[in-house]
Amino acid sequence: MFDTLSDKLESVFRGLTGKGKLTPTDIKTAMVEVKRALIEADVNLGVANDFIAKVEEEAVGEAILSSLTPGQQVVEVVNNKLIEMLGGESTGLTLASQPPTIIMMIGLQGSGKTTTVAKLALDLRHRKQKPLLVAADIYRPAAINQLEALGRQLNIPVYSEGNQVAPPLICQNAIAKAKSDGNTVVILDTAGRLQIDELLMNELVEIKNRVNPTEILLIVDAMTGQEAVNVAGEFNRRVGITGVVMTKMDGDARGGAALSVRSVTGVPIKYIGTGEKASALEPFYPDRIASRILGMGDVLTLVEKARAMYDEEQATKLQEKMMKGKFDLEDFLNQMRNMRKMGPLGSLLGLLPGVGKQIKELRNALDTPEAELMLKRTEAMILSMTPAERTSPEIIDSSRRKRIAKGSGTSVADVNDLLQQFKVMRQMTQKMSNGKDLDMASLMSGMGPGMPGGVNSRKQATSRPVDPLAQFKGSSGGGATGAFKKGKKK
Repeated sequence: MFDTLSDKLESVFRGLTGKGKLTPTDIKTAMVEVKRALIEADVNLGVANDFIAKVEEEAVGEAILSSLTPGQQVVEVVNNKLIEMLGGESTGLTLASQPPTIIMMIGLQGSGKTTTVAKLALDLRHRKQKPLLVAADIYRPAAINQLEALGRQLNIPVYSEGNQVAPPLICQNAIAKAKSDGNTVVILDTAGRLQIDELLMNELVEIKNRVNPTEILLIVDAMTGQEAVNVAGEFNRRVGITGVVMTKMDGDARGGAALSVRSVTGVPIKYIGTGEKASALEPFYPDRIASRILGMGDVLTLVEKARAMYDEEQATKLQEKMMKGKFDLEDFLNQMRNMRKMGPLGSLLGLLPGVGKQIKELRNALDTPEAELMLKRTEAMILSMTPAERTSPEIIDSSRRKRIAKGSGTSVADVNDLLQQFKVMRQMTQKMSNGKDLDMASLMSGMGPGMPGGVNSRKQATSRPVDPLAQFKGSSGGGATGAFKKGKKK
């Protein structure tokens, strides 16, 4: 998400921050490049022009040009204007003072509406709400079955009356059902079309008039670029929407729609979809997105993802085991599963300040089917061990290694690699827990089988791969190495 735009802006700002003093001409020249980058990212032309005008007006001020770090000041101006363009403060969901809260989900076919309905329900359940999904799309083949399947998967109830009852009546009956069952949120999965037409709009308006929804959220596909902005404008004009959910932001989206939709429609983005997993739905924070675009990372989102997956009491116990050198393969398996629940590893790395941008090759390698396959193979090997072997892997002899390899569909060499890497990892986690310095290169060398930077085969053990972290190695506290040293701030 925004990778291409981030790279181009980084190049522009590197030139500015590398100069001791700036002139108005320097800034105007840089803004021409910024505008070009925005347009190439599919940002609306009017929005791009307005953005550049505001940045130039503030950036050529005497206070900035005469400051000790004018280049950094300009970057700060750009950051502030990006936040403003994205909507300023985050606008979360509005919950009704008297339950149930009714959320009407609308959009065109192919935008990911039904899956987003399920993701939103899961998010609301994490917030102590009791959601009910409503299958009100009676036209698309298998739409009802899809929502019911998602409901079963997430253990969230789905209200359906088949495809012979009119959607406005289905929605009305579902709300009555929610009130009787004590559901606090009702999410309506309404019908979509391949394009906007009168039949679609009239039905949505009728549903709106019957149920008086608290929120009307439009689901738009970020991959469609400026067309997503046009769709948002038309739905807002015809139906009236309270927010936008942008899906497929993890794909090859240039980001222009996210940067344009608020300015063009006046409607806030409330969520973004960042993957296929049910947990891959993030609240939209303009300041965090601006930070990602400028390569500053998004640590707050990373922390929130971690908090959602980790229990504080369990984390404390794990820390104690690490300090005593008793971190075992069962712990490793649980941590690996928790990490996978948080999302693609490369995407998580991209949330770290500077790191995600600088080692894009590693991020891409982490988000490949091959890397996912190797994680599954590692899991299979650990599950093929006995509980005693997971606790004390040093007791695994050659005979057992053959049995483990056979049981997991791997080779003895793979099992040997896993055990050797785990031995190194356990030593490193003990050092980290005891406050000893550990640079990022060492950390990567202990990663599991198949992970870039780790020793994942006998061939790699004898032939060192190109180290994508080489540019970060150096003096204490510098670059990514310094950022990973305990007790030091970057």
